[in-house]
Amino acid sequence: MKIAFDGKRFFSNASGLGNYSRDLVRILAIYFPENRYILFNKNQSERGKEILYLPNVSFRVVSKGNLSRQFKMGKDAQNADADIFHGLSGELPLKWNNKSIKKVVTIHDLIFLRFPQYYSFFDRKIHFWKFGKASEQADLIIAISEQTKRDIIKYLKVPESKIRVVYQGCHQSFKEIQSPEFLNSVKEKFNLPEKFVLNVGTMEERKNLLNIVKAINGTEIPLVVIGKKTKYFNKVQKFIEKNKLLNQVIFLENVSMEELAAIYKLSKIFVYPSFFEGFGIPVIEALFSGTAVITGNTSSLPEAGGPESLYVNPYQMEDLKSKILFLWNNKAERKRRAEKGLEYVQRFTDENIAKELMNVYSEVLRC
Repeated sequence: MKIAFDGKRFFSNASGLGNYSRDLVRILAIYFPENRYILFNKNQSERGKEILYLPNVSFRVVSKGNLSRQFKMGKDAQNADADIFHGLSGELPLKWNNKSIKKVVTIHDLIFLRFPQYYSFFDRKIHFWKFGKASEQADLIIAISEQTKRDIIKYLKVPESKIRVVYQGCHQSFKEIQSPEFLNSVKEKFNLPEKFVLNVGTMEERKNLLNIVKAINGTEIPLVVIGKKTKYFNKVQKFIEKNKLLNQVIFLENVSMEELAAIYKLSKIFVYPSFFEGFGIPVIEALFSGTAVITGNTSSLPEAGGPESLYVNPYQMEDLKSKILFLWNNKAERKRRAEKGLEYVQRFTDENIAKELMNVYSEVLRC
């Protein structure tokens, strides 16, 4: 089997869609080495370079021309005799030739329709058109959660029979045992407190960081935050300054993947009360790290968190505060939930996800 991929996110995105693309190609290449995997893009980058060293993964430059990703990439994949073209981020090329090729597209979420206030009018229209067009063209659609599947049916009017749910995994670093020496070196490098609560994710309104900060206000619980800052950060910072929390809330930058995995392991509780997620990869990163999780009771988050994570109404700060205090003051309960969470999260191992992806590819070739 020869599978072609839209490599834009693989090479250009540092997190999110980039991690999804790189992990997907990597695990397929490792667990199904008999197949060939071709990444199409205008150029390469340092991201994912180690995956291109795998003997069954290759890169091809898309034919030159305006809008080559939309008008040339699909034909290039067909001319390379690919059996399947997989769009990894909700899009498929617009133009194809007469050669036979099956089309698969992954749709991660439709948050731009659920929370339009977070997106410009132009972005909403472009996203809706691209996702709708890809859904029409695709032989099968991969949704990354049951929540996303429901949204595709509701908003894009796609029949359920055309959608398959394949969950996401996370980077290998979170699944590895790191030495006490390395953990200690990370703790010293970032001057981390002995005991702290962790939040990871882009600092945007939907992720609900302000409510976490409000929840620890009036306690002595340190909060460590890792993520890209947006304008929303200014609102959080104002609350921190007003309530004299500058020494209690720690923002970290330039954290490598291995260091991030260590910080998850060093934390006592991972808190992620997002209003809505297509899946919620930070939740499974925490579970793989053996850390107790508090997350929102909305969208796909219970799918990621499983039965032993602690759930809150993300709109109710007092609910979040009481759950943080409950786990913070109860070591045995933290340990129990972390152990059960680690058992649950094994369903998101690389091997399981690779098998599910290959089942989709095998099915689409039979269509």
